[in-house]
Amino acid sequence: MQTRTETAADIYDIVETAIEEKGLDCECVGGGRIDHDPGNKRIKIYGYSKGYGRADHSVTFLVLQKKFGSNYNITFSNEGY
Repeated sequence: MQTRTETAADIYDIVETAIEEKGLDCECVGGGRIDHDPGNKRIKIYGYSKGYGRADHSVTFLVLQKKFGSNYNITFSNEGY
């Protein structure tokens, strides 16, 4: 399994520019981690960002559930870093 180590700030720097180029405004309201295991069709959302605090993981859960559907076991927790 490949591990990616981008921080919330790294990702925000990338998407902020793309969003603002479309004339929209954005704000990072929190961060966390996502472990994606495509072989076992599992996604775990957890933790927080040291710079942005904890995101509302239930929102991330709903977005991923819509994308991956019932084929995946998607869970979230406020535990961990």
